[in-house]
Amino acid sequence: MEQKKKVKAKVISQTEIADGIYDMWMETDLAGTAKAGQFLCIYPHSESMLLPRPISICEADREKGRLRIVYRVAGRGTEEFSLYHMGSSIRVLGNLGNGFPLKETEGKRVFLMGGGIGIPPMLQLAKDLKQEGKAVEVTVIAGYRNQQLFLKEDMKEYAQVYVATEDGSAGTKGNVMNVIAEKGLSADVVMACGPMPMLRAVKRYAEEKGIEAYISLEERMACGVGACLGCVCKTVEKDVHSHVNNARICTDGPVFAAKDVNI
Repeated sequence: MEQKKKVKAKVISQTEIADGIYDMWMETDLAGTAKAGQFLCIYPHSESMLLPRPISICEADREKGRLRIVYRVAGRGTEEFSLYHMGSSIRVLGNLGNGFPLKETEGKRVFLMGGGIGIPPMLQLAKDLKQEGKAVEVTVIAGYRNQQLFLKEDMKEYAQVYVATEDGSAGTKGNVMNVIAEKGLSADVVMACGPMPMLRAVKRYAEEKGIEAYISLEERMACGVGACLGCVCKTVEKDVHSHVNNARICTDGPVFAAKDVNI
């Protein structure tokens, strides 16, 4: 198993790509082993904020040693990150979590479904599936609040992309499930990341269609390494060690087979 480590990374670039949504590239050797669906814990410089902020990996340039994160400013920590510029030093713990199981896509039609800030992990996942060439067909379905369709053009390089917006300003009005209904789309396996109501809908859809679904659970985390039990989710089966129906999202996930978790 890959050894996680705390490193100093260097910011290469940062831009605001939608209201309150920032796109940062950093230079780090963590890029060489990064997997789609994994995340980083990034530590603020301010001593008043002790805990790192978990942010999913959006894209990895493994050859050049660069990682990309796309995140929303949601509090003091991410607000600090948004002020970093080229050359800024940044403390990072990574790579964390298990990532999406690419082997489950072989010979299958795949939906990659992202909602809001759950969209960024879909970019690296689409990229890996295109480069490995094992999936028969890859379709991205992305849900946004409005017409600020961040990362849409990036994802179009690797997959067919459909869009839903809450206000109807672009694509299908509604959510990602409305896209499937409106366009008459179908798949053999779903991989998704987004808000909990969306993930519940994906789980129900997979059960109704009798297909596999893998979902990335995004929860507030404290330690990111499984020590604090601050990001526990309910599981269908009992954990073999603790004998309770719990799993730690940061270490056992964040990606789970939808049928294995109660959400």
